[in-house]
Amino acid sequence: MNAAPVPPSDPHGDSHAPTHGDSHAPTHGDSHAQSRAAGCEHSDTSPLSIHALTVAYQRRPVLWDVDLDIPSQSIVGVIGPNGAGKSTLLKACLGLIPISSGRIRVFGKPYEEQRALVGYVPQRESVDWDFPVSALEVVMMGTFGQLGWFHRAGKRERAHACEALDAVGLADEAHQQIGQLSGGQQQRVFLARALAQSAQVYLMDEPFASVDAATEQAIIAVLRRMRGEGRTVIVVHHDLETAREYFDWVVLLNTRVVAAGPTATTMTHERLRQTYGGRLTLLDEAAQRIQKAQLG
Repeated sequence: MNAAPVPPSDPHGDSHAPTHGDSHAPTHGDSHAQSRAAGCEHSDTSPLSIHALTVAYQRRPVLWDVDLDIPSQSIVGVIGPNGAGKSTLLKACLGLIPISSGRIRVFGKPYEEQRALVGYVPQRESVDWDFPVSALEVVMMGTFGQLGWFHRAGKRERAHACEALDAVGLADEAHQQIGQLSGGQQQRVFLARALAQSAQVYLMDEPFASVDAATEQAIIAVLRRMRGEGRTVIVVHHDLETAREYFDWVVLLNTRVVAAGPTATTMTHERLRQTYGGRLTLLDEAAQRIQKAQLG
């Protein structure tokens, strides 16, 4: 029998405990929190519902009792320090790693039944860029889930992949070998592959990491277009200065959910300190800018 995971300790006091206005307590304008506080079930209309999720490696919790309803038609940022469990959260939602307890629902149903509705953009470091495929071939892989077994991609899928490449500004690079593209171009290719899936929910792991300013703006433009088409995008992100501009809703995570809700009311200086602890020293300047923005 596997031993149960040990609850995470908090040497600074219970800095991860729910605070007024966080994801575990009702807040003004947070209907998801209010419904759970009243004892109601998670919403079946939420694009992604995470129910009391715990993930542990050798009894050490990486995620502990994460409970969220992600709002629809929004760009959501998952923010926290290194080792906070951000990438683990995405992988757990996708069934890529085992979970200790809890459950994941996509529009009210298990992920396994809704796989076609979910797109994924992994971290660039996790990809073998030497694999001999072109940018177009990578994007066409995004259409395979719609084809089913024993069906090959045809002209329609090829045209759809070309449209996705054009949407991220890489139509002219369609036949380039993926390893010959720059880091920013490679990231755009994987974004195009996600677009080709025609999913409703997208999970993206650090899509802005190590890209140039032009690529970053191209990516956020695509995410806003997806939101405008009624899709939901969940993004692991590390830059506090751009988070307020990029995201409608944020999840502040450090093993547990510190707070979750609309960006303007959730990314406060106090909650950022609760999330980052003593490691916030170098981020104080960004936090101060957030405070100034709140004051107008």
